[in-house]
Amino acid sequence: MTSATEWSMIFFSSGGAWTGMANFKGHALPGSFFILFGLWWSVKYSLKHVSRTPKKNNHVQRNFKHVEIIEGAVKVVFTLAGILAEQFVPDGPHLYLYRGQPRSWVKLMNWQHSTMYLFFLISGAVDIITYSTTLMPLGLDRFMLGIAVFVEGFLFQYHVSQRPMLDQHIHVMLLTAIYAGVATCVIQVFVHDNMILDLFSACLALLQGTWFWQIGFVLYPPWGGPEWDLNDHSNVMFVTMCFCWHFALAIFITAVNYTLKWCRAGVPKLGNFKACGRQLPEFSSQLFWELKSTSLKVAKFGDLWCRVSCLGRVCVD
Repeated sequence: MTSATEWSMIFFSSGGAWTGMANFKGHALPGSFFILFGLWWSVKYSLKHVSRTPKKNNHVQRNFKHVEIIEGAVKVVFTLAGILAEQFVPDGPHLYLYRGQPRSWVKLMNWQHSTMYLFFLISGAVDIITYSTTLMPLGLDRFMLGIAVFVEGFLFQYHVSQRPMLDQHIHVMLLTAIYAGVATCVIQVFVHDNMILDLFSACLALLQGTWFWQIGFVLYPPWGGPEWDLNDHSNVMFVTMCFCWHFALAIFITAVNYTLKWCRAGVPKLGNFKACGRQLPEFSSQLFWELKSTSLKVAKFGDLWCRVSCLGRVCVD
C-alpha cells in the first residue's frame, strides 16, 4: 500500500523537490479542490432549493443533513492529506518549526499552508458534529467555515510581501474572492437557507479555484512558455480584466447548474392548472365562485386571474 509520504511525492513533487505552492502544481492542487467544492455546492444548493415544497420540506432537510455529514468527512480527509503532504514530503519540515545550527525557522511556507489546511479540517469536523446532533447552535458550520476562509486570506495577505508587482497584484485578486467568501459566510450565520447567498458562496468557491489555476499559469508556465514580465503595468491591467472574466465564468456555471435543476423539477408542472388550483387559498376559490354566480363577464375575469396566478407559482402534484 502506498504510504502517505509516497502519495505526496507522486502528486506534489516537481523535479524531485517539493517547494510548497511555489510551482504550478502547488497552485493547481488547491485550485482543483475549490473547483470541485464549488461545482458540488452549485448542484447541492440548486437541488436543495428547487426540491423544497411545503409537503417535502422536512424530508428534504433530513436528506441534506446526511449530505452535509458526508461533505464534512470529505473535507476532513482532503485537508488531512494536505497537512501530511506539506509536512512529510522528503524536504518538508517533518513537524520541526525551529532547529538547525545556527537556529532558524524551518520551512515556514509549508507551515503556513499546513495552518490553512488545519482550519478547513476543523470546519469539516464542525460540519459533522453540527449535523449529527442537535446540540450545536444553528449556523455554527457557516461560522467555522467563515473563520477558515478568513485564516486563508489572512495568511495569503502576508504571503507575498516584497514580491514583484504582478505577483502581489494577482494574489490581491485572490484575496478579493476570499474576503467576499468570508462576508458571505458571516451573513449566512444569521440568514439561513437563502438561495442567493448559497449560490453566491458556490460562485465564489469556483472563482477561487479557477483563479488559483490562473496564478499558476502566470507565475509558473507549465509548458515552458514565455515568462510574464512581473513589473509591466499592462500585465497588471490584463490580469485585473481576466479576474472579471473568471467571475463571469463562475456566475455562468452556477446559473447553468441551477437552471438545469429548475427545468427538470419545475417546468413540466407549470402547465398543470388543476394541481395549481388545489393550492390556491380557500378564500380565493370562494371569491371566484361568487364572482362566477354574479355575472358571466366577471367569471371570465376571475378565470383569467386564476390562470395568471397559477403561472406565478411552481405547482406540485
